[in-house]
Amino acid sequence: MNKVAFVTGGTRGIGRQIVLTFAKAGYDIAINYREESEDLQTIKSEIEQLNVKCVQVKGDVSDFDMSEKMVKEIIDKMGKIDVLVNNAGITKDMLIMRMKSADFTDVINVNLVGTFNVTKNVIPYMMKQRDGRIINISSVVGISGNAGQTNYSSSKAGIIGFTKSLAKEVASRNILVNAVAPGFIETQMTDVLKDEVKEEISKTIPLKRMGNVQDVANVVKFLASEDSSYITGQVINVDGGMLM
Repeated sequence: MNKVAFVTGGTRGIGRQIVLTFAKAGYDIAINYREESEDLQTIKSEIEQLNVKCVQVKGDVSDFDMSEKMVKEIIDKMGKIDVLVNNAGITKDMLIMRMKSADFTDVINVNLVGTFNVTKNVIPYMMKQRDGRIINISSVVGISGNAGQTNYSSSKAGIIGFTKSLAKEVASRNILVNAVAPGFIETQMTDVLKDEVKEEISKTIPLKRMGNVQDVANVVKFLASEDSSYITGQVINVDGGMLM
């Protein structure tokens, strides 16, 4: 019986590549999404061509009741959740002098509260089966901070604290909890940057390049595997040495 990986925000960018990487490794997949899109249908088709199951559950992770409903639907259809990847996230960048209260609250609610909501509903099933992997997608700015991102940086720093605390709570049940902190990764979010801006960013990275989504997905897959069975409560930076 295949293991089941549940990835929130799994239709685009890093989340999409994580989903495909798990599917190629033989995992059955559950994807959370918030809105219908062509990306949703495309990713489902790609997954099913790999001869694994795919369940898509619609819902806003910032809503606790929706999160509970999504998890129950996955359990009903798949029977279990072996791996949870809390990837769903948003940005609303703005200097704090101009940032609206809603811009701060919205980012915290999706990125940090959403991580709690989904995890809270998955944990009872993992505790019962005495096994599980939870991988939270944080960010290097949750460690270093970044001007114009007080909301985003706060949410990602919160995820790191959440990860470490939860890892201590559930280790006795063989549930491993870790975080991955990407640096500058080539996604639709960074595609809007001008080439000269990307070049300047690359100069600040020891490896002299921006990362790609597969770089992140590879680390997530490792943390979900038996090869990481003695690793919990850790934050792995995938940043080309930027925060070395």
